[in-house]
Amino acid sequence: MKLNRSTDMALRIAMLTATASTRSTVEELAEQLDLPRSHVAKVVQRLQRIGVLVTIRGRSGGVAFAEGADELTVGQVVRAFEGEEEVVACEESGCTLRAGCRLRGHLRRAQAAFLAVLDDVRLGDLVDTPGAPLLLTLTRRP
Repeated sequence: MKLNRSTDMALRIAMLTATASTRSTVEELAEQLDLPRSHVAKVVQRLQRIGVLVTIRGRSGGVAFAEGADELTVGQVVRAFEGEEEVVACEESGCTLRAGCRLRGHLRRAQAAFLAVLDDVRLGDLVDTPGAPLLLTLTRRP
């Protein structure tokens, strides 16, 4: 299973903001992660809606990792960005093998197992040592 680009960006933004001691701007996040600003802005909005980030408007505003967001799981973030659809959309593809297909059930189980593993990983786990020092070097501003 491959995560879409927005999900990948969301997880990287979450890790980066979790290690930062100060608020970041969307521009700073985009620059640090080498991502398009417009995409980062959309992902930040979605992360704010699901409780990973807080956003503060105004001159001294910015983006920060939300209090308690370290307890959210990677699985929750992935579901928020990927949705709950099956890996293969049998009805949409008009597959003629649907009636006797055994593959669909196995794909469902594989997807459930994939998400179950991610449900065991808290966002806080992604920034605990030994990874935190490296992430902190990325959040430092010149």
